Amino acid sequence: MVLKPAPLVTPTRLKFGTIINYMCGIAGIFGRPDRVAVEAMTGAMARRGPDDHGYWEDAHVSLGQARLSIIDLTSAAHQPMVAEGGGVVITFNGEIYNYLELREKLTASGVSFTSHSDTEVILMLYLLHGDDFVDHLRGIFAIAIYDRRRGRGNERMVLVRDQFGIKPLLYARSGEQFLFASELKSLLASGMVAREIDPIAMRELLMMGAVYQPRTMLAGVTALPPAHRMIIDQSGSRIDQYWSLGRDRVAGLRDASYDEAKAAVHAVLEDSVSHQMIADVPVGAFLSGGIDSALLVAMMARKNPGNLKTISVGFGAEGAGMDETDDADLVARHLGTDHTRLEVSGADMLASIGEIGAALDQPSVDGVNSFFVSKAASRVVKVAVSGTGGDELFAGYPWFSTMQNAQIPAMSGPLARFARTLPWRNRVLDKLRRIDFTGRYSEQYRILNVDQVERLLHPDFGRGANGSRHHADLLERITELGDGTPLERVSALCLRGYTQNQLLRDIDAVSMHHSLEVRVPFLDTVVADTALSVSNDVKMRPDHDTNAVAGSYRETGVKRVLLDIGRDMLPVEFDNRTKRGFGMPFDSWLKGPLREIMADTLSSATVKNRGLFDPASITSLTKRHSEGSAPWPHVWLPLIVELWSQQVLDAPQNGT
Repeated sequence: MVLKPAPLVTPTRLKFGTIINYMCGIAGIFGRPDRVAVEAMTGAMARRGPDDHGYWEDAHVSLGQARLSIIDLTSAAHQPMVAEGGGVVITFNGEIYNYLELREKLTASGVSFTSHSDTEVILMLYLLHGDDFVDHLRGIFAIAIYDRRRGRGNERMVLVRDQFGIKPLLYARSGEQFLFASELKSLLASGMVAREIDPIAMRELLMMGAVYQPRTMLAGVTALPPAHRMIIDQSGSRIDQYWSLGRDRVAGLRDASYDEAKAAVHAVLEDSVSHQMIADVPVGAFLSGGIDSALLVAMMARKNPGNLKTISVGFGAEGAGMDETDDADLVARHLGTDHTRLEVSGADMLASIGEIGAALDQPSVDGVNSFFVSKAASRVVKVAVSGTGGDELFAGYPWFSTMQNAQIPAMSGPLARFARTLPWRNRVLDKLRRIDFTGRYSEQYRILNVDQVERLLHPDFGRGANGSRHHADLLERITELGDGTPLERVSALCLRGYTQNQLLRDIDAVSMHHSLEVRVPFLDTVVADTALSVSNDVKMRPDHDTNAVAGSYRETGVKRVLLDIGRDMLPVEFDNRTKRGFGMPFDSWLKGPLREIMADTLSSATVKNRGLFDPASITSLTKRHSEGSAPWPHVWLPLIVELWSQQVLDAPQNGT
């Protein structure tokens, strides 16, 4: 079979040997085209793709893209891209890391290419495999494919999102029109989406620090969940999950020796790093000083000796207790990287706080650290590698130790003997164990409890927040690996909860605000399959102190295999340094340089005018924070909601 894509929409032909990869923002309207609206949607994402804009439409669809050029910096990489005959069109945000291997296989089977782009590889896979094309992809992606080959009235749109939710894809409906985009700001710029906050989303934000997908901050906008595809046609829409986390996909690894398991983990990490270093622009790395980023940088430095740029962020005296830049400097000197160390002060935070509200795209308790490190990185590179995902897959967070033995105790005595006679006993006990485990886990990461949320929300607005009233309810719905070990179950809860809804969403939003692409080698399907096939002892030392949830890597026993892999690459005694999360001195900033803007932003008049929070409760909260009896996240969340509302909801209709 020979399949040939048509010439690109622009007359410029692809140059022989050119490879095309790029980050960007995508947008479209299906059902009834609207070029003006799609141009506004694409323009609202100019920071995601400052290098080029592209549009395509017919009688049924309008598509747009804002391009950030990473490989092939010429106009030959223009999107949307059209297959031969004009029957299939794609607009794509992401990187397909295995596209060269896929291209080679397709070529061997008789497929003919006119470019060297990963976009064309996706098109060919779709033409050959239909909706199952996604099963072949290894990368980060949000893809929209418009297929009109079945004739007028039978057009269809296929939307697909990557397995971990690294790239965003949001959608909404307006009458007979279906809209999709990479950002809320883009959908708002269409003029077809109501600027109405979802009360249930607000409850989730206050409880957990982020809105849990598929919900978004806006009542009429939904996020396509990670690892899902959506088909829209004249009969309606259908969503299905094409991939999930799974145990023991690498046969025999759970029973392998520690050295064999270590070698397997090492090999897949090296492979993932190699795939994710391909670019025609400088590739750097965030270097926090912890094992995850340090190990990735060590692997990158071996492949690119003397030329690797690394970036770290610190806070000087204001945040001395959480500053890891000295550790990062030590690693950078040891590996010989070209290192940039940025110090962020309260004055810097004050100067940027309005921009942060816009950059986040949705309010979050997090994201500020990623905003500043992305800003610093964008000055020296166009692509940065992050260690996100190492904690989740290799038992790095404190709650892995806490939850390791969190199980309902076995029943004994007459009650147990009676229960064993009941045909539904096992089913009920399994359900109880899952709920108990999820409930205990939910207590490990929570901002405000239900009662606190009730008091904080304005009564009129809060009446609409009758959805998920407890963190555990949400986690129970999204949990995967319910039959796994405690460490595996926590990995799944982290990845499908905190990581995809807060960390990854924030990183994408703020990095793309600075026109920076962030790659995450730990969050690769091959790495995840390997991590979920090894025994618990590979991740956490069996002789560790079960009560040590803080301290050095050596004391806590976490990330055993990563530390052992890095032993020959990282400074001596690396495992004896204190493991710290990447925090920021919000408490001192909110009581110091941000005090005035907090007072103004959360004044009774401002809060009353917005109508989301109860003014008296906010006044009481800010007073308690200033007295030291309320933690900083309790104040930060209402503050960032108002700042986001000013920057996003109140922005002109044609976007920013």
